[in-house]
Amino acid sequence: MKDILQDIIANKRIEVERQKQAVRLQTLLALGGERLERTTYSMRASLAASSSGIIAEFKRKSPSKGWLHPDAAIADVIPAYEKAGASACSVLTDPQFFGGSLGDLCQARKQVSLPLLRKDFIIDEYQLYQARVMGADAVLLIAACLTTDQCLALAELAHTLQLETLLEVHSEEELAYLNPHIDMLGVNNRNLGTFHTDVANSFRLAEKMQEISKEKDLSPLLISESGISDPTTVSSLREAGFRGFLIGETFMKTEQPGETLSGFIGGLSC
Repeated sequence: MKDILQDIIANKRIEVERQKQAVRLQTLLALGGERLERTTYSMRASLAASSSGIIAEFKRKSPSKGWLHPDAAIADVIPAYEKAGASACSVLTDPQFFGGSLGDLCQARKQVSLPLLRKDFIIDEYQLYQARVMGADAVLLIAACLTTDQCLALAELAHTLQLETLLEVHSEEELAYLNPHIDMLGVNNRNLGTFHTDVANSFRLAEKMQEISKEKDLSPLLISESGISDPTTVSSLREAGFRGFLIGETFMKTEQPGETLSGFIGGLSC
């Protein structure tokens, strides 16, 4: 596939500007009301305390695979994930490329008491306020979409809003984005440009991730993202130092994602 990350980001800039024009920040915060007073759940703590560490993702489609589960409903999938033993849930809110919406996140918050990650291409502070109002507990910050200064500023604001941060990297060079406001450090096994997936990427970066964290006197919880389809892979990744495992397609391509997750967790050697 051609490198489409630039297309995604270009589209995201237009999308966010339209959202900002439609609902000004002051209006958004006013609409948030009591939701802004909600005590957020700690995704990091939930993963650290879990024997499985599964972050079950709600995703209807992807640029690489197309539609996975076009008719998937939050009310059916997210509670089933919680019942099956997920430690947290990731909700895609990008409409064009992933078939998601902020409405999905808002509805998910009403359904479960699990930590919720807003999964999107965060490039603007406005999106952090959206995430907080709509019920997120954590947000994804993708190194490939930001400068180091932007990443720092967004992570700092996220903490001000009581949102935890998951920094996503794909290469050793992107570990330079790690800063004191990062709670979780994830390695994406899927290249966001080509969408080639290789779980070996997590194993390649594991030692360096721990080394850089130690050098900076930081202790982000390590997460492996994408391409995980076998419980034995989770066990191996855990031995390498990972404590969180973001899995979406493995569950969402099946008729009953929650049941698939239950079977997956049952296959783990905890």
